[in-house]
Amino acid sequence: MNPTSAPSKLPFYSLLLIAPFFFWGTAMVAMKGVIPNTTPLFMAGVRLVPAGLLVLATAMIAGKPQPKGWAAWLWIALFALVDGALFQGFLAEGLVRTGAGLGSVMIDSQPIAVALMAWLLFGEHIGLWGWLGLGVGIAGISLLGLPDAWLISLFQGKVPLDGAQLGTNLLIDLFQNGQWLMLLASLSMAVGTVSMRYVSRHADPVAATGWHMILGGLPLFALSAFTETNQVTNLDWSNWVAMGYSTIFGSAIAYGLFFYFAASGSLTSLSSLTFLTPVFALLFGSLFLGEMLSPIQWGGVGLTLISIYLINQRDVLAQKFQQIQSFSATQPVQLAQSDEPPQELAKLTSQD
Repeated sequence: MNPTSAPSKLPFYSLLLIAPFFFWGTAMVAMKGVIPNTTPLFMAGVRLVPAGLLVLATAMIAGKPQPKGWAAWLWIALFALVDGALFQGFLAEGLVRTGAGLGSVMIDSQPIAVALMAWLLFGEHIGLWGWLGLGVGIAGISLLGLPDAWLISLFQGKVPLDGAQLGTNLLIDLFQNGQWLMLLASLSMAVGTVSMRYVSRHADPVAATGWHMILGGLPLFALSAFTETNQVTNLDWSNWVAMGYSTIFGSAIAYGLFFYFAASGSLTSLSSLTFLTPVFALLFGSLFLGEMLSPIQWGGVGLTLISIYLINQRDVLAQKFQQIQSFSATQPVQLAQSDEPPQELAKLTSQD
């Protein structure tokens, strides 16, 4: 579906197209605000299970077929483990140790991993612009994930020569700042995105999405019951509203809109808007939570957003580059033709 023709079929098309990314970004901020009053695994379960029930109910109302056969349920179970339990678990634990905006940037770096896995598993073309985007993305994630003090020491040439001590200290620093938990969440989401291609071969994608949320959320509730305490003791009404927003808008509605537009053929438009999620998270995290990034982290944000754009738009950029090359190749011929003397001047010259 061409995005320019969609407004005639769907009111407020542009706003609805942006809505999933707005909901995902602001849901990160809402979750970060609730974290001090609850526990991460409980909050992750709350975000998944009710949303899965809503998606599943919508699929039933729409007449979507339910999964059948062991192959369908096996792929859904794997999808639930990776994209449900691991993704939301790492995300919630990472939010305890990092900001909503920075965490969202790390989460939305998953197109980098998706592009690599699609290339390895399905032979999908990456191309010059894609590889350039991957390189820029690695640099951006490094600036975001590595501790500032370590990076500054590296730039100044003051890195300790003791490799074992350096590795131990760096590993401790990485998991204290939470960015690498977000990177694990991003990798989990990337694996889930790729596995969806296999899931859709055996089950309806919308119904599978609902079931994977439910099946992925139940282990999180179980882990929370055995390892966490005071999950709801300190929650007030505003916290429940924030978790409800993350569940209904940040999960159920956002996924519903995303799948609607993807099924309608607007996947290119959706891919080009991926970078909006961290932008919304950074903006609202700064406004409501007072989150601030260091100059090095802002540099990492910029590189990561550029990387996401290059990877998502690599085919479009390659096509435009080829058009420019073709246009440049025809210019000398046109100039040579224009350099010929006009016919009238040629006649006068011959008469002389």
